[in-house]
Order: sequence, then structure tokens, then C-alpha cells
Amino acid sequence: MQVGNLILTIVKIVVLIAYIYGLLWVLGRKRMWQKLLGVLAAFGVVQVALLLRFGESFQILNAFDQGLLYQACTLAMVSIGLNLIYGLNGQFSLAQWGFYGIGAYCSADITFRWINGDASGLIVVGIGTVLAGVAMIGVNRFLKSQRGVPVLSAFTFYLIAAIGAGIVAVIVGRATGPALAPLIGTVGAPGPLNSPLARQVVFVVSIVLAGIFTAEVSFLFGLPVLTLGSDYFGIATLGFSIVVNTLMVNSDTILPFPEMKGGRGMVGIPRITSWAVAFFFLLAVIVIIRNLLRSSTGRTVVSVREDEIAAKAMGVNAPDTKLLAFVVGSLFAGLAGGVYAHYIGFLSPGTFSFLAGFNPLIVVVFGGLGSITGTIAASFGWIFFLEGLLRVVLSQLGTEGPTWRYVVYPIALLLLMLVKPKGLLGDTEWGYLRAEPVAARKTGDSGGSRTEGSP
Repeated sequence: MQVGNLILTIVKIVVLIAYIYGLLWVLGRKRMWQKLLGVLAAFGVVQVALLLRFGESFQILNAFDQGLLYQACTLAMVSIGLNLIYGLNGQFSLAQWGFYGIGAYCSADITFRWINGDASGLIVVGIGTVLAGVAMIGVNRFLKSQRGVPVLSAFTFYLIAAIGAGIVAVIVGRATGPALAPLIGTVGAPGPLNSPLARQVVFVVSIVLAGIFTAEVSFLFGLPVLTLGSDYFGIATLGFSIVVNTLMVNSDTILPFPEMKGGRGMVGIPRITSWAVAFFFLLAVIVIIRNLLRSSTGRTVVSVREDEIAAKAMGVNAPDTKLLAFVVGSLFAGLAGGVYAHYIGFLSPGTFSFLAGFNPLIVVVFGGLGSITGTIAASFGWIFFLEGLLRVVLSQLGTEGPTWRYVVYPIALLLLMLVKPKGLLGDTEWGYLRAEPVAARKTGDSGGSRTEGSP
């Protein structure tokens, strides 16, 4: 690797961190028009860098950088979700990568079927998620009217409602799917519903549905499992990730999805992820997590982490709070999976293996538990430095050189824990994510005014 390229890559990493700071700064402006102009400028800067070329060989962000950029966006979304579950709510989870895989395969299957003239994927997942959501809300209201319903009994009610919604969705999909096939066409002969614009619409809808489906799966899984202690909960989530990966390997035999091809990997996924889509969903996740944490619900999430007994004494429903954080964090992972699947165009169960599942956990620890800013910065730094720069540098050592990354990762993590136990940014937040200072309340008496809390 040339020294010039090495220096350029380091400069890109520094500029990207500065870019994140600038994005969070403009989002923190008071006036809405300032935020909108700032967001458009932030989007446009990267878009220009992706398109602008100088001569025949030089591009500011080349195709390799573009791939790293999409990976960084998806990893940031997954890691923000894990930071909500672990860093802010205190529930150690190893299931985040499994939910990431569920979202990826769900979204990819919808678009794969669509471009091949099969609308059943979109219909089944769309109707199924809506019906399951409505059914779960109904079950929730019924259970609230009762008293003393055990967790496993409640889980049974929710599971039956979800299965019933799925059966109805499959029946409707099989009945209506063939009618839409002539309008969709195939890859070689696309119909009016398979135009580039229609594909983009279906693509975005598939990502949203994948996120909702992942959230519903996490709700069913988390309802009984979150009653366990933190250590047992971590073991249970590890088992869940292994089960999900096993189902991916056998998706063409155990599950009725031959197009996923099991361990061979799913091919033929339309590669239609763009910077606009990746930027929009990352921005949406940042806005959602920020507003959640600034609400009373977000404060209850953090209170459970700080002292669950004290939170319960103050009237906080700790089980519901844990479940909410788990579901929202899984929703982010599902959205990220949909974006990733349509960037890479190929899904392999090995991508969602047990070892790969530690990536978001390492990112959260690097950035700082509880720091959303640190998670975002660490995600981009992790991808561009460790997966981009380091892999290219180590490749100069031979064909086995890149495998030394798995030696560098733990060493870097150990050094970080010794130097900065709270992570790179600790509990620091930038711009939009920084908590607004609370002004001291002044009280007055006959002797004059004073600030409350002063002697």
C-alpha cells in the first residue's frame, strides 16, 4: 500500500468524525429551517464526494469507501439499538446481531420475490405485521383488565395471537399474490409495478416492514426472557442468536424459503441501497433515540439501569421498561439489516455468526456505554480504520495477513479499557444529543431571593 493512500485514508477518517460532529451540531440548532438546511448540506457533501471525480483514477470517496460508508451507517444503527438495551437500560444482550440478520433476510426476501413477479412476500409480511400488532394490542388490553396473570401465560396469549395473524396473512398472500404477478413481471420482462421507481418504493417499505417484524419477534422473545437476571438473560440472548443462525443455514430445508438457499447464501438481491436511503434511516434512528431519551419514558429507561429497586419504589414498571428498550433497540437492528442486505446483494449465514455478533458490543464499549455520540463515532471509526485501513495494510503481509485483525481487535480493546474504562467519549454527547442544561430554580422569601439549594 502506498504511503500516500495510507495518509489519505487517515485523513478520510478524521474528516468523517468531523462530519459526524457537524451533523449533530446542525441538528441541535433551535430553528427548524436551520436544521433542514444543515441536514440537506450534510447529505449533499457526501453525495458530491461520492460522485466527484478528478481525472481517470482519483475519486474522493471511491466504490470501496462507499461500501464502507454504508456498512458504517448500518453498524451505527445496530449499535445505537444495543446501546439503548445495554448501555442505557443495563440489559446485557447478545441477540442484537441475530435481529440484524432477521431484518436483512426479511427485507431481502420481499424485494427478491417482488422483482421475480411474486408479491406474496410483501403482502404476507405487510398484512402479518399489521395484524400481529393489532392482535398484540388487543391481548395487552385484555391482560391489563385481569390481575395476576403469569408471564408465561401472557406469553402464550401473545404467541397464539401472532401465529393466528401469520396464518391469516399467508392465506391472503396466496390468494392475492397471483393476481398481481402479471403487473409485476419478472427481471427480464418487468411489468408496470416493477419499474425503477416502484422498486425503490417497495425497497423502502420492505425495510420498514423488516424493522417492525423484527420488533415483534423481539417482543415475543423478550417477554419471558427479560424476567431472568442479567447473567441468565445474556446467556438466553446468546442462545437466540445461535438458533437464528442455525435457521439461516437451514432456511431452504427446515423453513419454506428455498430462495434463501440455506448455507450457500442468498443471491439475486437487488443492490439498490443508496446514500440517500442509508443517510435517511440513520438520521431517523438518531432522532428517535434522542427524543426517546429526552422524554419521561427515556428517564425511566435509565433509572432502571441505575437502580432497579429504587425505580420500582418510585412507581416505574421495570419489566415493561426493559421490554420497551429491548423492542426499540431490536427495531433499529431490523432497519439496519434491510439497508445492509440491499447494499451487499448477497446474504450468507456466516455474516451473522456468533463471532460477528460481538461487533456492535465492541463498538458500544469503544464509544462509551450510554453515549450515543460515542457509538456513532466508534461505528464509523471501526469500519473505516479496522475493516478498511487495517485490513488493506495487513493484506500486504500475505494472504493470511487480514486474519491478524482478530488479534489486533482484542489488544486494542484491552488497551482502551486500561486507559479509558468509560470508552473514548465516556458519557459525552455532541450537539443535538447533548442534554440541555437545567436552570436552577429561584425561590423568594421576605429576606430576598435566593437560588434553591444554596445555603
